[in-house]
Amino acid sequence: MPAVKIGPKHQITIPKEVFDSLKLEAGDFLDTHIKDNAIVLVPKKLVPKEQEWFWTKEWQDLEKEADEAIAKGETIGPFSKSGDAIKALKK
Repeated sequence: MPAVKIGPKHQITIPKEVFDSLKLEAGDFLDTHIKDNAIVLVPKKLVPKEQEWFWTKEWQDLEKEADEAIAKGETIGPFSKSGDAIKALKK
């Protein structure tokens, strides 16, 4: 790994190979902590408040279940009329 230099305002530049490998983008956030006398930077994606529900464990478990059902072909439809879809759902 290449060394980085700390600038006058405590800034560092993340080496390109690390930046690209982690798929970072300008403006991304990094969590920081100290572990065994080392600085650890962990990419952190912020989620808009109105989308927090989607990232709960319960919702993600349901998303995974739905993805698996779709992959197995356990779906019904498509329907050309909404009434046909409602009848199928009631079965």
